[in-house]
Amino acid sequence: MIEGPALGLAGFAAVLVLIMLRVPVAIAMGVVGALGYGLSNGFGTLGLILGKSLFETISPVGLSVIPLFILMGVFAGHGGVSYSLYNLMSALVGHFRGGLAMATVGASALFGAVSGSSVATTATIGKIAMPEMRRLGYDDRLSSASVAAGGTLAVMIPPSILFVVYGLMTENSIGQLFVAGVLPGILGALLYMGAVSWMTWRNPALGPGKTRVGWSRRLRALREVWQVVLLFGLVLGGMYANFFAPTEAAAVGAFGAIILAALSGRLSFRALRAGFVDTATTSAMIFMILVGAAIFNYFMDTTGFTDSLIRAVQEANLDRWSVFLLLCVFYIILGCVMDSLSMILLTIGAVYPLVISLGFDPIWFGVILVTLGEIGLITPPVGINLFVLMGTVPNLPMQTICRGIIPFVTADCVRVAALSLVPAIALWLPSFMKY
Repeated sequence: MIEGPALGLAGFAAVLVLIMLRVPVAIAMGVVGALGYGLSNGFGTLGLILGKSLFETISPVGLSVIPLFILMGVFAGHGGVSYSLYNLMSALVGHFRGGLAMATVGASALFGAVSGSSVATTATIGKIAMPEMRRLGYDDRLSSASVAAGGTLAVMIPPSILFVVYGLMTENSIGQLFVAGVLPGILGALLYMGAVSWMTWRNPALGPGKTRVGWSRRLRALREVWQVVLLFGLVLGGMYANFFAPTEAAAVGAFGAIILAALSGRLSFRALRAGFVDTATTSAMIFMILVGAAIFNYFMDTTGFTDSLIRAVQEANLDRWSVFLLLCVFYIILGCVMDSLSMILLTIGAVYPLVISLGFDPIWFGVILVTLGEIGLITPPVGINLFVLMGTVPNLPMQTICRGIIPFVTADCVRVAALSLVPAIALWLPSFMKY
């Protein structure tokens, strides 16, 4: 009978097989974890472990930031923030060749600052940007890829659900992780715009420019985005200045988003009800995955898989950057078959101790991990942003998006290289924080 680290490896493989068979990720991790724990430790104590993992997973107060930030993003969308952001970016860069695709990336980055969800950002910005780019003759390869890639910025630019989960799972400061994601997020947006520029330089027909607008219209568009400035300033600025803990900042942001939606005149009873239902549904999905991951991690701990992995790396005499490169390749491949949240939860229990043993900074590695998760959001066959966009935009084949996405994936790889060579991109701002 298989036992020890070999059983842990078999369990990891079993989860991947179940996911590829379209079993929900939470169920796959929970069932494999429960059966694996029973096989390795006996089924007599399994009930205790299941109850303990459920309670310990959902009881921490810090988890309240997840539904609160989701609520903030939902009602920011109801308040018409997405339209204001797209209009602003279109006024600023729309006249360049491929300018509307660049505007889409910029609007996605700004909307990500109040949503924290790549799915919500992709769907929301896609509904606005795709019809406009089609109207002006943009090729669907460029326009769809810019929407899908731009949506990934929401998981890097705070508030990010992935940073919340990583911080809670590894006991790192969520506030520091949020601040660490600012400069890499801006760098990602600039690199995506560079990818658009490169594509339109090679083939100008992909994205024609539009007429330049005057400064009066640009200033008017700038005044219309005061909601985003206010919300982002309250949430991130409050944490950076140590006025708020992350939980308090999330509550302020959620309440502020509801007030701003009400002031915009778009907060009907139906919108209020739909917003709470969306928040509850999304939060429940995330908590289910967290519980499944907790059960699976109990099983993996008992097999000694993590300790064996660390010993194997030490005995292989690989330098830490070689191990880091292998981890990057591993996560890029894993991102092709599962979503980024599940990918992090499935592997962090084994990978994080290895990374710390090699002397890497945990905040820096969190930024790297989220960047690799962004790549997974736009790589087929399971890149979730690709499917969200297909469901949002009519007559948009998957092949079309995939043909345009390669330069954006390349831009993400450049960002990983830049963060590896210059860790200060992620660590400079957190170094000024008081906690």
